[in-house]
Amino acid sequence: MEYNPKRVHQQIRNFERCLEDYRFHEPFARFLTQFYKNNKQMGSSDRRMNSRYCYHVFRLGRAFQDLPLQERLVIAEFLCETESAVVHELRPEWVEQQKPALSQRIAFIESLYPGFLNQVFPWHAHLSDAIDKEAFIQSHFVQPHLFIRIQAGKEEQVKKELSKQDISFEALSPQTLVLANGVNLQALKKIQGLYEVQDWASQQSLQAVEAKPNETWWDCCAASGGKTLMLLDRFPTINVLVSDIRLSILRNLEERFEMAGIKRPFRKKVLDLSQPVAHIMQNERFDGLIIDAPCSGSGTWGRTPEMLSKFQETEIQKYTQLQKQIVKNAVPYLKPGKELIYITCSVFQEENEEVVAYISNELNLQLESMTPILGYHHQADSMFTAKFIKI
Repeated sequence: MEYNPKRVHQQIRNFERCLEDYRFHEPFARFLTQFYKNNKQMGSSDRRMNSRYCYHVFRLGRAFQDLPLQERLVIAEFLCETESAVVHELRPEWVEQQKPALSQRIAFIESLYPGFLNQVFPWHAHLSDAIDKEAFIQSHFVQPHLFIRIQAGKEEQVKKELSKQDISFEALSPQTLVLANGVNLQALKKIQGLYEVQDWASQQSLQAVEAKPNETWWDCCAASGGKTLMLLDRFPTINVLVSDIRLSILRNLEERFEMAGIKRPFRKKVLDLSQPVAHIMQNERFDGLIIDAPCSGSGTWGRTPEMLSKFQETEIQKYTQLQKQIVKNAVPYLKPGKELIYITCSVFQEENEEVVAYISNELNLQLESMTPILGYHHQADSMFTAKFIKI
């Protein structure tokens, strides 16, 4: 491959400075926005390569942390790309080994650094039994796809506009499209509000829901409202309450609903479900609850690989206790015979199967189904969902 060695070394210096400045106090994407504002001398191609180098190194997780940063970069570029100027410049003897198949590249690094995969994701003892450990860990070396969910009835309109703009896509279902990362969807003004950016796994999470017309449902941890929008798309005549601990999130949710053209009135409440809420909820009762619980997010770290370096094992139990408390405080407001959908974007058994056992054994709910959503087979997030009926 042709490259400018001087330019490559300058880009490596930018990368080193960037990672040295990052303190893990915020998502790396947000940090990068400010970093580029403070370094306006960096052109678009330098920014693109800097982002690539940083994210690739994060994909190494806890492996190779005793090596100098440049050596980690070479390994990361070798694993995450099939061709790299960094590898050519710093490890030219590796170039012939940089094969198209990820498994071959991993095998080569394994021959030099035996056992490194277990260090990439060192919490594998906590993985749910349904998770293929090796496939899951290897998936972190590949950036997940960009997925969108199209509103029911708007499928042809959205696909036609994408084709008109020469944007390639693959239809996984009538409403689910996969696009290349980096597509500027903001520029597609004609179809704004007709689709939601939503990972493939998230789009599968409400498959077990069986809502009936005019029922009242409560999305207990609504966050940005993606699950509620999907619920309303499938069951447009239900009544919805959305709640979250943060007022700012609910305001953003309201804007998102308006953009999506939601006409049916919905209610919203600021609630901290880690504590009892009887003084606020009083005699409210619902036909269905969705609890997309706060969690480690370990099934999504392919999108935010900096978490592989930031996460601490002690946090697993903290999330597990919070999830149990949230479900315990929400269940009293579910009508008997009605359904609760429990969701996480975690791959840890403590946040999934252990919480399911708690709900079944301690809260008098009957488990109907339990579904690990294995996104690493689709270059997507991995999630977990379980359906219960209140006895």
